[in-house]
Amino acid sequence: MNYFSSDFKLGILGGGQLGKMMLYETRKWDIATKVLDASIEAPCRIACNEFVQGSLLDYETVYGFGKDVDVLTIEIENVNLDALEQLEKEGVKVYPQSKPLRIIQNKAKQKLFYVDNNIPTAGFQRFAYLSEIKDSIANGGLSFPFVWKVAQFGYDGQGVKIVRKLEDLDGLPSGECITEIMVPFKNELAVIVARNSSGNLATYPVVEMEFHPEANQVEYVVCPARIDSKVAEKAKNLALKVAQKIELTGLLAVEMFQTEDDEILVNEVAPRPHNSGHYSIEASYTNQFEQHLRAILNLPLGRTESKLAGIMVNLTGAEGHTGDVVYENMEQILDMNGVTPHIYGKKQTRPFRKMGHVTIVDKDIAKARIVAQQVKETINVISK
Repeated sequence: MNYFSSDFKLGILGGGQLGKMMLYETRKWDIATKVLDASIEAPCRIACNEFVQGSLLDYETVYGFGKDVDVLTIEIENVNLDALEQLEKEGVKVYPQSKPLRIIQNKAKQKLFYVDNNIPTAGFQRFAYLSEIKDSIANGGLSFPFVWKVAQFGYDGQGVKIVRKLEDLDGLPSGECITEIMVPFKNELAVIVARNSSGNLATYPVVEMEFHPEANQVEYVVCPARIDSKVAEKAKNLALKVAQKIELTGLLAVEMFQTEDDEILVNEVAPRPHNSGHYSIEASYTNQFEQHLRAILNLPLGRTESKLAGIMVNLTGAEGHTGDVVYENMEQILDMNGVTPHIYGKKQTRPFRKMGHVTIVDKDIAKARIVAQQVKETINVISK
């Protein structure tokens, strides 16, 4: 099929920043795009060929949208899977496919998938209702501390909480959830794996993630991870195993823990371009968004090595600020060597909302990390 400057149309479910950055690549190749998102102010609106406002969780909306495109992909996994499954039956190419998405969309199913496929992961328990956790604690089946995760629709640090006492459960959603054993770990790592529909695979270097202690969001992504080469190889191999078992076409971001004794445990996966791969826009030979297109269109996968060391700094809304966004001290960070800001196009800021990111590249990873800290301490995402 001719994708370039043709009648081919790529549909994207979700119009957020990941879709916007994917559209940089479709425009580079002159691939026509149609985007569906619930918000009329979605960042993708300005860059796609067609924009449709509608719910990603409504069957008829997603089904009708998908009937009008040649290939359908996602930039967020919280979409109506019944509609995707019906589209697949009718011959629409949907990547990633509905089958792996059913596993990934529900964290309980995800954990069971790891167990069934001998993929190391933290010990867990599954609960249909929050009240069952309290019963389990009372009966000695569960002890503090543990990690609570909502089974569905958790996203970007939401739906995750460390529970140290019974009162920490107050106010949490009452439905299906899991609890996980608290894992003592040295590092949180990630590997992005690309797989096209021919089954060809490519992995990006292992990255190291540093998290904000309150928001449970990534603050820094460091590539390459500052870990022993044997540990890095173990993480890559485990990510490949997950990708091979789940048989997803597109990108799969595999998040992992490096334990105190250098074992690697899978935490969770994301079936799309991912925050841990944003460094690749400036640092890699093939950035993750181009690679996603190559994978879902069954094109040759691109080179995944880095040209330079790269660090990504998340730009999130400052605490105490809600309203029209202002990026304070942008000129100062633009004056730093190797610094490239990416602004997502969200007009309204609120505490911890992802508003953009900054990439820092350098031949020396230590120097890049110093500059990243300077960027973090200089730029402020505030409201008017």
